[in-house]
Amino acid sequence: MGNLSSRLHGEDKQDTGNGLKRTLGEDSDDESSSSLMNTPQRKKLKSTAKYIYQTLFINGENSDITIKALNKDWPLHKIYLCQSSYFASMFSGSWRESTLKEITVDIPDQNIDEDAFKVALGSLYLDDVLIEPGRVVSILAAASLVQLDGLIQQCADIMSENISPKTIGTYHSAACAYGLQEVETNCVQWLERNLMVVQKPDLLLELSLDLFKKVINSPYLFVLQVEMDVYSLTKKYVFLKVNPSWHKDPKVLGKSADEFFQKFGPEEFLKSEKGQQYECLFKSLRFQYIINDHAACKQLQKDNIIPEEWLLPIYKQQWLRMLRVEQAKDNGPKEDSIPVELFELHSQRCGRIIPKEGEYCWRWTGFNFGVDLLVTYANKLLVVKRNNTTHQVSSSISMQSHRSIMIRIHVVSFDSQGRVLYEEKGNIENYSLSKDEERVLIGLNRHVKYPFQIAVNVLAVTPFSVNESNTEESERQQNLENN
Repeated sequence: MGNLSSRLHGEDKQDTGNGLKRTLGEDSDDESSSSLMNTPQRKKLKSTAKYIYQTLFINGENSDITIKALNKDWPLHKIYLCQSSYFASMFSGSWRESTLKEITVDIPDQNIDEDAFKVALGSLYLDDVLIEPGRVVSILAAASLVQLDGLIQQCADIMSENISPKTIGTYHSAACAYGLQEVETNCVQWLERNLMVVQKPDLLLELSLDLFKKVINSPYLFVLQVEMDVYSLTKKYVFLKVNPSWHKDPKVLGKSADEFFQKFGPEEFLKSEKGQQYECLFKSLRFQYIINDHAACKQLQKDNIIPEEWLLPIYKQQWLRMLRVEQAKDNGPKEDSIPVELFELHSQRCGRIIPKEGEYCWRWTGFNFGVDLLVTYANKLLVVKRNNTTHQVSSSISMQSHRSIMIRIHVVSFDSQGRVLYEEKGNIENYSLSKDEERVLIGLNRHVKYPFQIAVNVLAVTPFSVNESNTEESERQQNLENN
């Protein structure tokens, strides 16, 4: 037994080299203990901010001022309230409120409710505030009332990140009301890119007349497919505004709008009491790119909305443009003679959706002064071609050796809420195209997301304002030489 015991205990012994025996694990335990003593241990404690919020704001302990608002008393502390410019100015100087123990705050803004006011006041006792997108406008209103710049900026960030068909109208109105320029700009940009794709009745009804006008007048509007589609969208918008109780299948909205307007006599709608305010919308449209298509002209005549006196000068201009091009007086716009503002004002807006990877070829309908522009997409390249002989075309073709165009491309793909997933922006480019010549407009990288939208601004003739000013300058020079 003694030997067995010795052998069993010996299994736990190790020779130290000097004849002494030690138990395995003795030193390692000491090292482990030392390491443990020097390793920081994490244990969640109640944070100071939470303690302050609960003790001082919720419980109101050691309060030195009571704020009375929305039929509720808020026992608070001047030292915290002074983080707000509103309260800081109230408690300073010779204002009567600086000596009062109770102050009544008048809240005229109907967007502010008790919960929103609580969040605004409570933010003075916290270093982190959680805001739901659905509650952000009310909290923004409260933060604006008591001038909390940090909370206002947080609301602005949340609004910009959560623009969608359901929030766009409310967020834009709030951004205008409370001076959030960045949010207002983001809302307009969202509409420029998404309005023609979404076109939901509820969304259209939410948009103010001024906002809708700003969007359809924008050179950055993503048009699908051509300018005539902007006219159709405008009809739907006006119809819904005049008939807000319309609640049918959105698929028949266009048909219902057509039937409504066609009940009026020629030009009667815009002269009516209900229609006068919408005249500015129809005047925003680029009719030179609507009357360039026979079917579109027939639709305008059938709708009886647009007065003849609007269209006759445009028909006249189109005829003069045709003569100028036909008699080689205009080979197309020159980039150095047309500023960006004129390009954006006079260019044709058109667009298309590319649903998935593949090869696509198309042209946008409408007479384009003899320049048949074919656009193709393949292998992530967007290419434009001045077609003369390679593809069949039903309209007349310019046989001038070179024709110039100015063009700008913008490609964007979105998630289901209209937020940008991928974007490529091109600059305004000027191309002098020989017959059947191709040019690459833009190349997309491997991260492109399908489906994506293509927005195009293109100008194939020199705008009259530029041509007329050049003519006037030439005449002036000629007169000087004759004199």
